[in-house]
Amino acid sequence: MKNYIAPVFLLLIAGISCNKDFLEVLPKGKVIAVNYKDYELMLNNTNLQNTGTDAQLLLGDEVTAEEPYYSGLTLREQRLFSWSAQVYQPDEEGPETNGPLSAIYTYNKIIREVMDAPDGTAEQKKMVLAEALAGRAWTYFLLINYYGKPYLKSTAASDPGFPIISTADITVNHFTRATVQEVYDLITTDLQKAIPDLSPTVFHRLRMSRPAAQALLGKVYVFMQRFDEALPLLESAMQGLATAQAPVRLYNYNETFAPDGIFMPLSIFGPNYPVTSNNEEVMYLRQFSNFHTLFNTLQVNSATMELYEPSDLRLLLYAKEPFPTGAAFQAGAHRRTAPGIVPFGVGVPELYLLLAECQARLNDLDGAQTTLKALRSNRMPPTDAALPGAVAGNRQLLLEFVLEERLREFAGLGYRWFDMRRLSVDPLFPTHAYTHTLRLPDGNFTEYNLDPKRFVLRIPPKILLANPGMEDNP
Repeated sequence: MKNYIAPVFLLLIAGISCNKDFLEVLPKGKVIAVNYKDYELMLNNTNLQNTGTDAQLLLGDEVTAEEPYYSGLTLREQRLFSWSAQVYQPDEEGPETNGPLSAIYTYNKIIREVMDAPDGTAEQKKMVLAEALAGRAWTYFLLINYYGKPYLKSTAASDPGFPIISTADITVNHFTRATVQEVYDLITTDLQKAIPDLSPTVFHRLRMSRPAAQALLGKVYVFMQRFDEALPLLESAMQGLATAQAPVRLYNYNETFAPDGIFMPLSIFGPNYPVTSNNEEVMYLRQFSNFHTLFNTLQVNSATMELYEPSDLRLLLYAKEPFPTGAAFQAGAHRRTAPGIVPFGVGVPELYLLLAECQARLNDLDGAQTTLKALRSNRMPPTDAALPGAVAGNRQLLLEFVLEERLREFAGLGYRWFDMRRLSVDPLFPTHAYTHTLRLPDGNFTEYNLDPKRFVLRIPPKILLANPGMEDNP
């Protein structure tokens, strides 16, 4: 099933053919919006929700694989897992560009046209415009974390980024790469413009709100190492949870995994985990499918599993055996059983973790501990949620604990890859060697080592062919 998601998505909404430019994401004349409501309805399009971009699942160093299940991965997926330089064949579309570029077309159309709609109040149209600006910012933040080097202030102005497309004109047929700095400037400017005109409350998970945009801009600043600017945004986003119209909160696993809890009963499919549209930990929904939970094609390695305390209820999201049955995975690896559809837009757990990180980086060690304990008390018995004593008064150890908590919260969901990228240019964290292990049935194994050049994906060959002279990544 997973092999058909990107092509079907493409055929339904993108209209790309082999002879057309890679940005010709919608056939001429197929999107006609006139009234304010037409533009607002474009924001409700579930094609914006389903990004189809899942490369990060295979790139994080917390995942491992073993045969015979590894052979069930596509060639693209095997190349990502082995951190190969070339991922795509010359005639292949890349889901890391198709879904985002289609979304950018939609956002640009709204941005350029909605204020000229003949109906709707100025405030209504400004809110739709703001949602499109923030949606475009989220999409470019994803693209720059695929194709641009990790943000480093001293080199961002010269590091190649991704083409900036600010029109909805499908007749434009040549594009050049902007710099990493230019893309980040677009992202931060779009969000700064959007925030004042967005809904002050979270009113729908598919739609951008002010608290979600503040959390997103705070995350962008964290990736830019501008922690002092990120902190007040993350604090404001946290305050916005209390006034949300849609239920938005941390699930308390002590309750959800209780005998009559909403995650119960456990089965061979794992817990009764909520679908993304009903997931109360989601502030802004963007998602991709994770079929590895049922195909056994990726596991979380033993080093990561050892980070969990025995009472950590997040362990109930794992199985040590393959689906539906079989001998335990080798070397202590575990299969993540949920969620099968991964939300990765803007979420409440990451808001807590980003806030704790900023507090620690800015030497508010007590605040960071309080924030971390608030998250952990919802993941294990509160009596076990306190941080180890050695961590409490040591900034560096506390930061390392925050990053370990991110692993405990997001292992096997793709977040780790983006952390690996940003930490690779962080002076507080030494250079680290990353490996992936493929275990064979006879107990032997193959190791793949990450070349630092592979912190960026190469541009799909089909895009380069359509844009002669466009610079590729090494």
